[in-house]
Amino acid sequence: MPHVFARSLIAVAIGAAATTMMVAPALAAGPEKLNTASVFSTQNFLGAGAVRLSEELQKATGGEVSLEIHEPGDLVPPFEVFNSVSSGAIQAGWDWIGYWAGTVPITNLYGALPFGPSPEAFMSWMWAGEGTELLQQAYDPYGVKVLPCFISPQETGGWYNKEINTPEDFEGLSMRISGLGARVLNKLGASTQLIPGGEIYLSLERGRIDATEFSIPQVDKAMGFDDIAKYYYFPGWHQSASWFSLIVNQAVWDEYSEERKAQFETACRATLQWSMAVAPPQQVRTIRELEESGVEVRRFPDPVIEALQNAWVEVRKEEMANNPAFKEAYESLMEHVGLIEAWYELQELPAPIPVDAAQGES
Repeated sequence: MPHVFARSLIAVAIGAAATTMMVAPALAAGPEKLNTASVFSTQNFLGAGAVRLSEELQKATGGEVSLEIHEPGDLVPPFEVFNSVSSGAIQAGWDWIGYWAGTVPITNLYGALPFGPSPEAFMSWMWAGEGTELLQQAYDPYGVKVLPCFISPQETGGWYNKEINTPEDFEGLSMRISGLGARVLNKLGASTQLIPGGEIYLSLERGRIDATEFSIPQVDKAMGFDDIAKYYYFPGWHQSASWFSLIVNQAVWDEYSEERKAQFETACRATLQWSMAVAPPQQVRTIRELEESGVEVRRFPDPVIEALQNAWVEVRKEEMANNPAFKEAYESLMEHVGLIEAWYELQELPAPIPVDAAQGES
């Protein structure tokens, strides 16, 4: 009898263990399709980043996990994506990090840092420095996991229907612009506002705004801004690099196993590499097309750039005084960038001989 009882206990233990083994993966599996609200249309380069991430995620997981990308407004309005992910109303979002500065001020640095470092240097800080860690610390109180998966090149200086020849030309100008750059222009007398991407065209067409910045030439052309604005200015002083990310409700993220989370990060880095590789050459091709169609591509005169820089120094000092998290991140970023610049200074070579000249020598 004792042997029968013992065998029964063993059988129960084995059954319980088997049940646990069956249940545990289910609890740790997480959603196979992650409902993701994009703040950008998937028909342009910015929204296409989410599609690319989903493709990379399917590769990394052997087809077991993907993103269900929803167009702007399908699940929630674009500017409500972060709060909706935080509350658990939606599982995930695809965003431009700077949109959430009203809730998480440090995101101003990641979304649109005036006179900041190159995308390559910024990327290095994000993944080989403290960039992602500091951003995640800021998101933790909101229950949001962030994966910076996409970076666009330096933006343009914007579309204008009048020439900008002096700093005084910003006085009274009504412009759509985001982030800290808006505060810089405010100091030069401009009136600024943040308008969702899908509403910019009509705002410019109907005269609600006199000028706008939005993205890189490839995206701006797709938005049709060249139909309603004459002057296209460079450089994009207000946004040296633009970070876009996948944000996931923390409770949903925690459902995934450590292996699955690592696969998300692998897909994220692959998408980042893709964005950095394909974007720069395409912008020059697009600019040439715009010039052929009659757009006047201009460069801000040096006195204008100098005035913008001086105004940025004021804004930066204010932000660092009022926002300790921003101060910590900015100083960390600049220290990292300094290391990169020192390396390239050591490796600097004379300007290369033009191809035509080199051919002439042969």
